[in-house]
Amino acid sequence: MDAQGLDWLLVPLHQLVSWGAAGAMVFGGVVPYIPQYRDIRRTQNAEGFSTYVCLVLLVANILRILFWFGRHFESPLLWQSIVMIVTMLLMLKLCTEVRVANELNVKRRFFSAADNKDEEVKVPPRRSYLDFDPHHFWHWSSFADYLQCVLAFTGIAGYITYLSIDSALFVETLGFLAVLTEAMLGVPQLYRNHRYQSTEGMSIKMVLMWTSGDTFKMAYFLLNGAPLQFSVCGLLQVMVDLAILAQAYAFSRHPPKPTPHAVHSTSAKAL
Repeated sequence: MDAQGLDWLLVPLHQLVSWGAAGAMVFGGVVPYIPQYRDIRRTQNAEGFSTYVCLVLLVANILRILFWFGRHFESPLLWQSIVMIVTMLLMLKLCTEVRVANELNVKRRFFSAADNKDEEVKVPPRRSYLDFDPHHFWHWSSFADYLQCVLAFTGIAGYITYLSIDSALFVETLGFLAVLTEAMLGVPQLYRNHRYQSTEGMSIKMVLMWTSGDTFKMAYFLLNGAPLQFSVCGLLQVMVDLAILAQAYAFSRHPPKPTPHAVHSTSAKAL
């Protein structure tokens, strides 16, 4: 009788914990970007945040969704990818608007535009999908250009996946590429910090949330028997997060000397 009463208590408790873990997995990845988003809106300066972070996450989560069609994994991981894609598009939209508003010249760069080689334009040129300039990749002046690029990548990757979905080797490789790309999430920020020898403008809260979230995610992968690729790359992702935190500590202890001609603008440090 006591055992039955204990089961009556433990079963719903276990279910509640499972729901909580699933909810944290779906929405937890978005939380680190809230303080960074607010900082960019408040300071109207996006220089401290690398938009290549958005590129990495968009590619990783698009590939993960395509991987799901070949090998079904847990639904929370699938929904996490969908929520993250929406979040990264919102981050890109804000960063693009802020960067264009702060530009001192009227030069514009496009993903697909005719005769726009960085000349001054007052009216957007007539679009042509044959004029992609790789020198300005991911440095465009309109959110629509980023959206076009994401849709083009999704269409090409989706078509290749459709043709190769019956190949187990392709499916496993696709899953590995998805999680490996996500593991490289912090590398653009790591490189940006190293290049400028500063973490000015980067939200420390965001990186701390990255670290805690990635640690939780790795534990979730291990406890729920996720594919091996997820666990290995999750560990790599935690290591990159710790390296960024080490940069923040080192640069705060030994800040670089100010130069008369700064190569980049800075924003208020978000702590």
